[in-house]
Amino acid sequence: MYVYLMKNEKPLNEELIKRHVEYLKSLKSQGKLVLCGPFTDYPGGMVIFLAENLEEATDIAKADPFILSGCKTFEIRTLEHANEENNYLLEV
Repeated sequence: MYVYLMKNEKPLNEELIKRHVEYLKSLKSQGKLVLCGPFTDYPGGMVIFLAENLEEATDIAKADPFILSGCKTFEIRTLEHANEENNYLLEV
C-alpha cells in the first residue's frame, strides 16, 4: 500500500478539482483507491492506494491532475497496514 502526500503550491480552480475527482473515481473503479482527502491542518492532502511496486505508485501519483498541473507537489510513502488480522504487525 502506498500514500502520496500532496502539498499546495499554486491555487486550484474548479475545473482542475473536477479532473482530480474524476481521476480518484478512476482509481476507485480499478480497485486501487483506499482513502483520500484534504488535510484540515496543513495545506495539502493525501491519497492512500494500492500499487504493485514503487514505480507504479510513482506513476499513479504523477498522473493526478493536481500534480500534472504543478498546483501540488508530492511525496510517496510505503504503508504497511497494521490491523487485528495481522496482530498489528506484532510478531508473537
